[in-house]
Amino acid sequence: MIQKVIKSDEEWRSILTPEQYRVARGKGTERAFAGAYCETHDPGVYACVCCGTELFESKTKFESGTGWPSFTEPIEEDRIRLEKDYSHGMFRIEVLCNVCDAHLGHVFNDGPAPTGLRFCLNSVSLVLKRSAHTE
Repeated sequence: MIQKVIKSDEEWRSILTPEQYRVARGKGTERAFAGAYCETHDPGVYACVCCGTELFESKTKFESGTGWPSFTEPIEEDRIRLEKDYSHGMFRIEVLCNVCDAHLGHVFNDGPAPTGLRFCLNSVSLVLKRSAHTE
C-alpha cells in the first residue's frame, strides 16, 4: 500500500531548488541535453527528488538520443502513475511519482525491447542513489 506524501506549496518551495520546483511541482520540462543524468551510466537507483521514492533502476536506462534520461520500465508499476496530458497543443502520457505526485516526464511507445516503452524523464525530478556494485 502506498503512503502518500502531502506537503503544502510553501513546504515544497522550501525543500526544492527553484528549478526542481518548476519542473517537479509545476509540470515543467528541463532543456534537452542539459540535465545531470542525460548521459550518466553509473549503477544505482533513480529516486524522486521530492519524496525519495525509488522509481527506476539504472540497468533499465538507455540512450534514446532525445536529450533526457530514458528508461524502459519502473522498479514496480505502483511507484509511478500515468495521466493523460493535453498541454502544449498535443497529447502525451505524463509520468508522475505515485507517492507525492511529482511530475517526472512522459512515456512513449518507441522504446527498445522488452517493453517497447521510453520513460523520458527530467533529470531535475530525480536523484541518483549510486551503487558501488556494477551491473
